[in-house]
Amino acid sequence: MLPPYAKVLGVTIEAGEGAPLLSMPFGEDVLGRPGFVHGGALAGLLELAAIAALAVELEAAGREDVGYKPINVTVDFMRGGRDNMTFAQGRVVRLGSRIANVEAAAWQDARDRPVASARMNFLISGSASA
Repeated sequence: MLPPYAKVLGVTIEAGEGAPLLSMPFGEDVLGRPGFVHGGALAGLLELAAIAALAVELEAAGREDVGYKPINVTVDFMRGGRDNMTFAQGRVVRLGSRIANVEAAAWQDARDRPVASARMNFLISGSASA
């Protein structure tokens, strides 16, 4: 379900309430300034969470054969991600015939204290080859 980039970040995926729950361990592969997660790693985790949520939603709608690709992404960084496990989960806000709007949030200690969030729009094509 996830692209190969997930392996680079060390991301694991498990079933969540609704969309899958992703987790990313802290380590050298995601290190930014000393003791903090790199912003690009956080943005990548949020993108992966959005992709996972969209894939589950498309499958539930019987549209698992369609392709999708990101049109744009906006990431908001709220606080520094520290030397801790980081979790992320996406939520499909709108699933249309050609466009999907997805939100994702990343947190460490508490879901209600996100370290970053993202909004993404995806172009949906008629076949998985897009």
